[in-house]
Amino acid sequence: MSEISYSYIVEYIRALHTPPTSPVLQEIERLIAQGEEQWPIIKPEVADFFKVLLSLLQPAEILELGTAVGYSSILMSEFLKENGHITTIERFDYMYDLAVKNIEKAQLNETIKLLKGDAVNILPTLQTETYDIIFMDCAKGQYINFLPECIRLLKPNGLLITDNVLHKGTVARSRYLIERRQRTTHARLREYLWSITHSPELHSSVLPIGDGVALSYKIGGTQHDQTSI
Repeated sequence: MSEISYSYIVEYIRALHTPPTSPVLQEIERLIAQGEEQWPIIKPEVADFFKVLLSLLQPAEILELGTAVGYSSILMSEFLKENGHITTIERFDYMYDLAVKNIEKAQLNETIKLLKGDAVNILPTLQTETYDIIFMDCAKGQYINFLPECIRLLKPNGLLITDNVLHKGTVARSRYLIERRQRTTHARLREYLWSITHSPELHSSVLPIGDGVALSYKIGGTQHDQTSI
């Protein structure tokens, strides 16, 4: 997974990262750290940020776009309200199979529902569900296409979290300085960030941690309307 290079500052922050409590997550981190696997999981500083954010929010229902090996789902499950659930979508067979195994190892089959397929096909089928948090960590070029569905599925006062929105920092550069093969992703990410920061339905902030994390709060309702957050 790509990331922004902050040199010694990032190295120092990552040195402060404490291992997760889950043995399954510990093993995933160990295999990646030792170079045995190159699975795309969230960066240590992003994981630590999630721990604080979800501790505050204590969501009941989470939707994740891009399961990978299940690292984020397992991590987020630790901060759910009692009897909370996570629905997560993965389109690649290899990642899906690994995620199934990791979720089983973590004994979270009743908590994490794993859907196999492309989010472009699955999201429209979610007609009765709404979510306190939606975490988007899938194909960056598709973020802008998934945004309307994410807003629809997000509860009022809910939070949309989007990872890897700065694409190694290249999003901040002119398109003429970007390799031609990356220009479509560059343009779509810029469109996505403009859309979430100028949407009348959202309050958004872009944070330069990991490879860029965007937080988008869905405006609407009052605190009395909030069921989970």
